[in-house]
Amino acid sequence: METEAKSFSVPATLAEWEAYAPKARAMLWSLLGDLPPLFTPTPTITQREARDGFTVESLTFDNGAGATVYGYLLLPDKISHPAPAVLYHHMHGGKYELGKQELWQDWLIEGIAPGTALARAGYVLLAIDAYGFNQRETQGPAGDRERGGATEQALFKKFIWEGKTLWGMMVRDDMLALNYLLSRPEVDPQRVAATGMSLGGSRTTWLAALDQRVKVVIPVAQMTRYADFAATGNYNLHGIYYYVPGFLKAGLDMDMEILTSLVAPRPQMILIGDSDPLSPVAGVRKIVDFTQRVYALYGAADRFMPRFQAGIAHKYTPSMFAQMLDCLRENL
Repeated sequence: METEAKSFSVPATLAEWEAYAPKARAMLWSLLGDLPPLFTPTPTITQREARDGFTVESLTFDNGAGATVYGYLLLPDKISHPAPAVLYHHMHGGKYELGKQELWQDWLIEGIAPGTALARAGYVLLAIDAYGFNQRETQGPAGDRERGGATEQALFKKFIWEGKTLWGMMVRDDMLALNYLLSRPEVDPQRVAATGMSLGGSRTTWLAALDQRVKVVIPVAQMTRYADFAATGNYNLHGIYYYVPGFLKAGLDMDMEILTSLVAPRPQMILIGDSDPLSPVAGVRKIVDFTQRVYALYGAADRFMPRFQAGIAHKYTPSMFAQMLDCLRENL
């Protein structure tokens, strides 16, 4: 059963948009559920390892909601202080064992290990495991009796019963990670970017829409317009984490173009294949059109940079990675 893809109008003036934006953020927060308060974590550094051109700190912190978060902080050897930084969000792909280990994989982007490349390019880099991934695979209600996908399913159910959402709790962890990254003395808080592919792209967009401290925003292989995706009927292409109760409720003027527009006028590059079934291209074009108009209200049309990759499906290509690096160089 397919649903009709709704649409809504761009505000006519900047004043109208800026009056609406706080209401839109409040609406997003309300959809995420009754989340615990935010704070700045004080992690424990469990290991330091020198690599070629950078040092890796393995860290853990309590998220204040009954879970331990595991992460890597990468510190380049040759950086001026304070330095630019990147909050890197890992993908999903059903690869629950991967999580933050994506930083070291050279198969995702065809020969490029993203963590190594970004650290050697001079960026302080932080990546954490999302709920259910890597060192958090058994961090569900059943403990080590369930792993990965089963943990994800159980957490979705648990949080719904508690008045929270799995997606809200994931985004909250990313905000805690951002708080920590901004507290590091090596980091310039005015030069912090967020990026990631697929699930990581969604985490990037939601975080930047809700938190204006993210100065450069680069989601990769994720720009789903929810209503247009729903209209295809292919709900199972996205993981269960993606479904936020009430997001497409009748009368609620909310879809991905509102999130991307809440990033304005900060630099935002969207890297997406025009054949990605998880982000139907007609919906992506609606997002781009709406967002371009909002950026134009700020006189910042050049800061919104949609980049369609012809013939590419749900993939992160070396060309996309190169464009991401160029965006960081030019805007951080």
